[in-house]
Amino acid sequence: MKNIENSKKNSFLKRIFIKLSRKLGFEIIDQNTFKIVTLDKKINDEISTIGKNSINLPLGKIDITRPVKALDIIIRTCASVNMLTQNKKRLFDKEKIEYTSRTIYSLLNSVKNNSQLNEIKINFKVIDHNSSKQNLEKINSIFKSFGTNYDLINLDISNFENEIENLNERGEKVSFNQISNMANINKSLLEAKKCEDLIYFVEDDYLHQKHAISEMIFTYERLASQINKDLILCPTDYPYLYAKADVTQNFLGHNYHWRKVNETLCTFLTSKNIIEKYWDQYISMCKKEHAPFEKPLHRIYEKELCISPIPSLAIHFTNINSIFGLSPNVDWEKIWEENNQ
Repeated sequence: MKNIENSKKNSFLKRIFIKLSRKLGFEIIDQNTFKIVTLDKKINDEISTIGKNSINLPLGKIDITRPVKALDIIIRTCASVNMLTQNKKRLFDKEKIEYTSRTIYSLLNSVKNNSQLNEIKINFKVIDHNSSKQNLEKINSIFKSFGTNYDLINLDISNFENEIENLNERGEKVSFNQISNMANINKSLLEAKKCEDLIYFVEDDYLHQKHAISEMIFTYERLASQINKDLILCPTDYPYLYAKADVTQNFLGHNYHWRKVNETLCTFLTSKNIIEKYWDQYISMCKKEHAPFEKPLHRIYEKELCISPIPSLAIHFTNINSIFGLSPNVDWEKIWEENNQ
């Protein structure tokens, strides 16, 4: 009888101690069971709360001072063009619509993968140029299968082509495919101005891991709160990043390590504030074809923090030998099969 009374007393004191600890902002970890007693969760469970805190063991908790309010995912599609500037074939040698549809499927799947993403407003826009009716119907069917609304914008190149210089930085004539690409980027930037907070610009040949979007949002909140400013996230760990001996910095994200990078392609996530701050640099990509094409982005990264994950969250499905393609140490075949709608 005495043992039962002692047990009840200990249990009561334990509950009081847990409540007091939580009010003081502390978490109690039982290292024998790997359980966070104050949260009633295991260490490997999702213990961070979007918009409120980022918790990492053993580094502790970071209060989120820069919560994400909304995310607009702007996908630039052109299923009629297989490769923009390369004559080589893509990995798996499929029609372009196959890469486009799997890109969209992977994004929708990633958004649905974490229920905490329901706490922020997520909108999809597809800016398309010259895809066939059949391909547009396939894109629509993927969104419909997820029960997700989206805006489809049919790009009219004539609204932009007069703004594009005929010769590129190398003195060569700008190709029609590149004009289409530059016009699409221009339109996506104009759409970004209408957005509320974060914008994720995505090209239609990037397949995402299931946890890609949640990792990006959690990491954005964590790091923006730490450095007290907005930043840029590139989701891909490109092979070319290992061909240089650039000095970098490492950052601890949500569940990934991230590193500072000085170069990206045109798939990246950032804030409306950054877009507006560097509008002239961003829009310059749509006026003149630079060498490299992304040079204006790289100039922005000299002033603003841009990071990419290790390993990759999104795989660029281009030619297998491309330095802009398959990320190292990732099972890209598995990702391809997982996103077969």
